[in-house]
Amino acid sequence: MLFLEYPKCSTCKKAKKWLEDNKIKFDDRHIVENNPTAVELKEWKEKSGLPVKKFVNTSGMKYRELNLKDKLPQMSEDEIFALLATDGMLVKRPLLIGRDFVLTGFKESEWEEKLK
Repeated sequence: MLFLEYPKCSTCKKAKKWLEDNKIKFDDRHIVENNPTAVELKEWKEKSGLPVKKFVNTSGMKYRELNLKDKLPQMSEDEIFALLATDGMLVKRPLLIGRDFVLTGFKESEWEEKLK
C-alpha cells in the first residue's frame, strides 16, 4: 500500500500511527516533496469511485488563497487534476492507496473496515 502524507499534518500523524499500531505495511510518500501527478490522481479517483472533490484539500490555505470554492465548479475533472498536480498542499490527505481501494482523509472506522 502507498501512504501519502504531509508529515506536519496532525491527521496524517494519527493515520500513520494507526497503521503502525495495527502492523499494516505501507510505503510512505511525502505529498509535497513528491506530489501526485494528474495521471495518478485520475487513476485513484477511478479506482475509488469517489467524486473528484474528495481529492481536494478544501480546508487548506492554498484552497482559500486560490478561491477554489468558486472556481472548482466551473473546472473540468482534467483541469482539477492538473491543478492538484501542481502542489501537494492542494490534495486531500492522508491518502491510502491499496490494490483495489483508495481512502482519502482519515476516518478510523472507514480504515478499519477496509484493512481489518
